[in-house]
Amino acid sequence: MRTISRMYDSYSDAAAVVHDLEAADLNPNREISLVANENARGRDTAVETRTEPQSAAGTGAGVGAAVGGVVGILTGLGIMAIPGVGPLVAAGWLATALAGAGAGAATGGLVGALTGAGVSREEADVYEEGVRRGNTLVSVRSEEADIPRVEAILDRRPTTDWRARRDEYSAGCWQPTR
Repeated sequence: MRTISRMYDSYSDAAAVVHDLEAADLNPNREISLVANENARGRDTAVETRTEPQSAAGTGAGVGAAVGGVVGILTGLGIMAIPGVGPLVAAGWLATALAGAGAGAATGGLVGALTGAGVSREEADVYEEGVRRGNTLVSVRSEEADIPRVEAILDRRPTTDWRARRDEYSAGCWQPTR
């Protein structure tokens, strides 16, 4: 399995991509994740309803989503707090990794989950900062044979180039945490 990630300036673009990935006839072993700041740009909280009380998994609560009629991964959205990033809306394998980290999220967090899945540390740092600043991350683990189709779907909506975003953040005196 390989991990492919894209960051979107708009939560609604990311949610549309997740919907398209779920609808695609791809290898059933693919795993899709969405991670966003709880106040992500383009996130419409009016269509989300709280479905679970405070849980022991992390510091979050479960949230069911009816975002644009998507009933797959976005139905499992949960809110959790990650040190250094803040409250996140997350679903999929990344949410499981973050919630499973529990207290260890303070040391690993989103960067740790991504690097553990094969994303470079440099790229993961930019994604974590992007999510902290209101962007939305979609990450897919897929079999090698499906990578071209997954990438084509991820690129249907405007994505951010992580290298260009790193340069933009660095120009503003951002330093990745080590």
